[in-house]
Amino acid sequence: MWRYVLRRLLQAVPVFIGTTLLIYAMVFALPGDPIQALAGDKPVPDNVLQTLRDRYNLNDPLLLQYAKYMWGLVQGDLGENYTGQSVSEMLSGRWTVTAQLAVTAWVFEMVVGMLLGTWAGLRRGKFADTLVLGGTTLVIAVPVFVLGYVAQILFGLHWQIFPTAGTDDGWPMSYLLPGIVLGSLGLSYVARLTRTSLSENLRADYVRTANAKGLSRTRVVGRHALRNSLIPVVTYLGVDFGNLMAGAIVTEGIFNLPGIGQQVFLSIQLKEGPVVVGAVTVLVLIFLLVNLVVDLLYGVLDPRIRYE
Repeated sequence: MWRYVLRRLLQAVPVFIGTTLLIYAMVFALPGDPIQALAGDKPVPDNVLQTLRDRYNLNDPLLLQYAKYMWGLVQGDLGENYTGQSVSEMLSGRWTVTAQLAVTAWVFEMVVGMLLGTWAGLRRGKFADTLVLGGTTLVIAVPVFVLGYVAQILFGLHWQIFPTAGTDDGWPMSYLLPGIVLGSLGLSYVARLTRTSLSENLRADYVRTANAKGLSRTRVVGRHALRNSLIPVVTYLGVDFGNLMAGAIVTEGIFNLPGIGQQVFLSIQLKEGPVVVGAVTVLVLIFLLVNLVVDLLYGVLDPRIRYE
C-alpha cells in the first residue's frame, strides 16, 4: 500500500504544478495595473510604479514570476500582497472559519443524504422514494443564494432559531444555518447516489444468496448491500469536500462569515493576485490530499480492491 501512496503522491506533483500554473496565469492575466489600483484615481509617480513593479516581479515574464512563486512556496512562503502584508498571515485567521463551515456542511450532507438515500433505496417506487426524488430535485433547482436568503429570513429573522450573520455565537450555532445551506446541494446528490447504488445492489446475486442463507434483513442491507453501495458515495464526498472549501464564497457573503471565500472575493475586486493564488494553492493541496484518502478508503469498503 505504501508503494501505491508514494506513486499517487508522485502523480500529484504534475497535477499540482499544472493547476497552480493555470490559476497563476489566469489571475495575472486580469486587465489593469494592480499597483495603480492601490492609489485609485490618484496619480502615481513613474519611479514609484517602477520600484513597486520590480519588488513584486511584475516586470518579469509569466513563467519566471511563477518559478519565483514556487521557490517561495517550497520554503513555506505564500508571498506578500501589494501592501507588504504576508499572505499566510492574512489567510491564517480565515482558514478556521472556512474549515468549520465546510466540515459542518460536509457532515450534514453525508449523514442526512445517506439516511435519505437509504430510506428511498429500500422503498423504491413507493411514496418515500418519490418524496426523496422530488425534494432533492427541488433543492438542486434552487440557486444557493436564493436558498441562503430564504433560510436567513425564515430561520434567522422570522423564527429566530439561528443567528442571522457573523460568528459571534461561535461553533456550532453560527455555522449550522450556513452549513445547511452550503451542504444542501451536496446532500441532494448524496441521497440520489445512495438510493441508486443501493437499489442496484439489492438486486445483485450476492444479496439473493445472503437472503437464501437466512441472514436477517438488517445484516443483508447493512453489512453487504449498503457497504458496497458506498463506494460511489465516498468518491463524491471526497471530491465535494474540496468544492465546499472553495465554493463557500456566496454562502460566506450571505451570512457575513470572515472566511477564505470572502477574502478571495475581496482580493479579486482589489486585484490582489498573490492573495488569490495563495488561497487557491492551499485549496488545491487539500483537494489532492482528500482524494488520496478517498482512494485508500476503497480498500476498507471493498476488500476485493487491492493496491499494487
